[in-house]
Amino acid sequence: MASKQKLIGVDLGGTTIKFAILTTEGEVQQKWSQETNVLAEGSLIIPDIIESINHHLDLYNMSAEEFMGIGMGTPGGVNRADGSVSGAFNLNWDADHKVYPVRDITEQTGIQTYLENDANVAALGERWKGAGNNAKDVVFVTLGTGVGGGIITNGKLVTGIAGGGGEIGHVTIDPDGYECNCGKKGCLETVASATGIVRVARDLAEQYAGNSKLKSMLDNGDDISAKDVYDLAKEDDVLALQVVDKVSMYLGIALANQANSLNPEFIIVGGGVSAAGDFLLEHVNKYFLEYTFPLVRRTTKLKLATLGNGAGVIGAASLVINEGE
Repeated sequence: MASKQKLIGVDLGGTTIKFAILTTEGEVQQKWSQETNVLAEGSLIIPDIIESINHHLDLYNMSAEEFMGIGMGTPGGVNRADGSVSGAFNLNWDADHKVYPVRDITEQTGIQTYLENDANVAALGERWKGAGNNAKDVVFVTLGTGVGGGIITNGKLVTGIAGGGGEIGHVTIDPDGYECNCGKKGCLETVASATGIVRVARDLAEQYAGNSKLKSMLDNGDDISAKDVYDLAKEDDVLALQVVDKVSMYLGIALANQANSLNPEFIIVGGGVSAAGDFLLEHVNKYFLEYTFPLVRRTTKLKLATLGNGAGVIGAASLVINEGE
């Protein structure tokens, strides 16, 4: 009988499904990806994943007996009791259309499967093999199209009673702020996501009367991105610097409150917006230090994520080790 020394990680996204075969030490041995087929109410997604895993095991001359398990990150709400997913709208899995990926994947690959929300598995990945240095207490926030997050305390994910733990994007930072897709006002996601940063830029541009390339672009009706805002801020564009300062203040407050509640060793910032790098971190850290109390200020550090798009498959694979203990 082959020893169970391998893991499979699956990172299910709205456009791409990423797969990896890893050792139990987290070393990626094989990886591949395929397009996510969201047609037919997303009913083809799970059969596609099963077919892809079985096909690649054949391709690499591997058997199910060699694997401890499959870990998968998915958008939407995860019911750990029955392995179902709901509300993953970008997969066409709406709130009323539950799917049962754990049961189906386990049955049809012969490998025990574990499931978790995608932001949570990215947090696990960064904690295990990325910027988290395998610390026991880590908070991860991802700044992309939305704002997601994951909280790990004493080595375990904080999921909450219904899977809503770690939803840092919905921390309220301005009670009179923009309306969020979740239905409430002033969520962090409305100002610190890629789209939120552009929204802040448009609002500040309306009140700004000085010289600014960003102001000219917005007045001309040009499409701008969060990257444009940060690139112009690095060139000392006055309006862009005002936008970055405001977004950094909101982020600094939200992350300081996480730190004041949890005192993790690291708060890791990832996602597309984090490509602004040290420039982003320096501005956020200024406010983070202002809004943390002394003990936390001395002991909790902000860091940039290091795994990029690889965090999901690595973190998904780590579910097998964490859940299988």
